[in-house]
Amino acid sequence: MLAFALNGVVALLTAISFAEMASKFPESGGTYTFARKVLTVEAAFMVGWVVWFASIVAAVLYAIGFAHFAMVMISDLWSLTGTSPAWLTGSRTITSVAVVTTIVLSLSLMWKAGGGGQWVNIGKVTVFGVLILGGLWSLTRVSSTAVGANLQPFFPAGAGGLIQAMGYTFIALQGFDLIAAVGGEVREPTRNIPRAMIGSLGIALAIYLPLLFVITTVGTPAGESITSAAAHNPEGIVAVAAQNYLGPFGYWLVIVAAVLSMFSALHANLFAASRIARAMARDRALPSPLARLSKLRGTPGNAVIATAVVVVIILVVVPDVAAAGAAASLIFLITFALAHGISILVRQRSLQRPPFRAPLFPAVPVIGGLACVGLAVFQGVAVPSAGLIAIVWLGLGGVLFLALFARRARVMDASSSARDPELVRLRGHVPLVLVPIANPQNVEVMVSLADALVPADVGRVLALTVAIAPPDWNSDEDPVPIEKTQAVLSELLKTAGRTGIRAEALTTVASTPMEEIVRVARLHRCQSVLVGLGEISSQAQGAPMEWLLGALDADIVVLRARKDWHLSTAKRILVPIAGRGGHDELRARLLGSLTRTGAHEVSFVCVLPEHASSHEVKRAQRDLKHLAEDEQCPDYHVELVCSDDPLAVIAGRAGESDLLVLGVQRMGRHRKLFGGFTRALARVTSCPLIVLSRRG
Repeated sequence: MLAFALNGVVALLTAISFAEMASKFPESGGTYTFARKVLTVEAAFMVGWVVWFASIVAAVLYAIGFAHFAMVMISDLWSLTGTSPAWLTGSRTITSVAVVTTIVLSLSLMWKAGGGGQWVNIGKVTVFGVLILGGLWSLTRVSSTAVGANLQPFFPAGAGGLIQAMGYTFIALQGFDLIAAVGGEVREPTRNIPRAMIGSLGIALAIYLPLLFVITTVGTPAGESITSAAAHNPEGIVAVAAQNYLGPFGYWLVIVAAVLSMFSALHANLFAASRIARAMARDRALPSPLARLSKLRGTPGNAVIATAVVVVIILVVVPDVAAAGAAASLIFLITFALAHGISILVRQRSLQRPPFRAPLFPAVPVIGGLACVGLAVFQGVAVPSAGLIAIVWLGLGGVLFLALFARRARVMDASSSARDPELVRLRGHVPLVLVPIANPQNVEVMVSLADALVPADVGRVLALTVAIAPPDWNSDEDPVPIEKTQAVLSELLKTAGRTGIRAEALTTVASTPMEEIVRVARLHRCQSVLVGLGEISSQAQGAPMEWLLGALDADIVVLRARKDWHLSTAKRILVPIAGRGGHDELRARLLGSLTRTGAHEVSFVCVLPEHASSHEVKRAQRDLKHLAEDEQCPDYHVELVCSDDPLAVIAGRAGESDLLVLGVQRMGRHRKLFGGFTRALARVTSCPLIVLSRRG
């Protein structure tokens, strides 16, 4: 009883932190969604991967539990008319029933979003209520002396036994977190999710604690303690205890309660696990088909099927389900501790207050997080195989992510961050774009583009002017360096006042401006550097600008445009795609920023050789469509052209566009940035051109 009560306190603290996060982010995915908002895309995948696994293993345990108690019920009913066959409670029968039940419930979840499980919950709570009321009625006929005697010994295994009991039984209170996992399907989520989480936990404790009390005090035979009774029949102790104070009716009530409880828990975990899988697939951390919704039912059928398949495989193949269950408990505790930590970061970094706020902050997440970590450590020490299973699953997930999902997940994450600046703030990032400016006439166009490259109200734009001081310089005789610097600063002030762009200005003095730009970029740890060029095709290899672009360790954005060009006029954007140059994330960030600031039509064009096979064409079409979907442009077109003259194709499309965005690959430091194709395209096109290159 004390173990459940203490676990209830820990679970309540955790539910409060979960409720705050779920009210702040009312989306499906639970802990994975919280992690994706605050942590890196890699860390978020790992969180989602293990939470999905934990929910699946919990579903496996409840499927086996349902099958076991259902077969016990059928066997007992059969025995009323004669001897029941042994195969009814055999392992093969239980596994078969568990598999069939999982399939049936999965079909119901594909048919209807909620799956229709509410009546099962009402039924089991009613049965538990009868068991508790019956026990309390029986308690009135027992003397207080006998009640006290039945509660002895209160600590049969000492304080260590209490900790063990907490570690082994905490998973019994797991379930409130599943509400967050389906938060995107809850009506009025900011109000209902916190109520549902705390309410469901309160109902669970209102059942567990009185039930444990009546089982201990009136459910044991005279002269026997609950400890010895449980040792004789650990699996059936509750049913035996109920039979002792309610007769055969009490026994059957427990069997019915067990069947209903296992069934509803299996349903809830299948429901939540499928939504976690869909949330990850939506972010491309799992195969994207898992994110599709049925057009007829609006349910994530593919995610439900994938979850059910994994559950069935574990049911049939894995021999030691108990160790997997311990691993699930360990993972839940770790992710609960992580949720506490995330709630602290969100409270510190977010500008918008969550609709539901945890009281006594930061005591609630700190105490709750430490308690979850302590229980997780116990679980890992008490059941070493649980930790091993968790590590193996993490390793498998890491390999799959890097091999199959990393590229698309990072691109979509970059696009999402550009569209939702709060994501950048929640992750504690302050992106900085360095804009070297020497010509005052270029200030507005350069600063406007730099402002679009950083998330609104989060990133920083640093305009750099380098005053070149000649040897033995006399400012009275030659005021030109001062005048140039003042002209740039003056135009920057005018642009800021006219456009509302907040930019910082930095003026340095150096004899070698290119080296100074590199120094400042490193000193301020700039995420990207925006450079303006009047002409790209004339940049010879070894020229100062080529040296600068090769020496920078930041992402590079090069703009070639007329001095009177403005970013707001770029309504039709052309994006040529050729292979994987490593700049997809940078392009996604740029396009996300541009489409955030206004309506744009983005055309993705890929050119294949005329002799390309049908297989190559289909694969290129698929990759082009995936790329456009991942970069989340609201109005996009994809076009695949087979031609042996890609330059002519791109140049022709560029003539109908307002902006051309081209990605190039840097082979390493101090290597030329502009290849032959880029130079040739710049030579034959006149529309504004942006060249992107990821850091080397």
